[in-house]
Amino acid sequence: MAMADLEAQYLQVQTTTDSRAEAMELSRAAVESRLAACAQVAGPVASMYWWDGGLERSEEWLVLLKLPADRYDELAAFITERHSYDEPEIIALPIVAGSTAYLNWMREETRPVQDALTGY
Repeated sequence: MAMADLEAQYLQVQTTTDSRAEAMELSRAAVESRLAACAQVAGPVASMYWWDGGLERSEEWLVLLKLPADRYDELAAFITERHSYDEPEIIALPIVAGSTAYLNWMREETRPVQDALTGY
């Protein structure tokens, strides 16, 4: 199998925030901007991680965004710009399978707005 065959066409991108309000706002803005077809907020989740040489424990909110892979770079830049953390978590997991109807819906809902308006 060629490397290109292994590249995911769809992704689930996740990030975390320290408040539900920020998680909801990032979700709304990303979907409104057509960078993700869908965003889900879960939490609070207990996070444990190393930071500045010490073990940190915090309560965070998990944001899961679903999108075609070709929207990833724009979404990652969007999260980096808008996130309150200096170094936000931005990781992408491949969606290796899904219902055809759902995947088509994701593609349709993330077309740039001008494309959606003109039908091209």
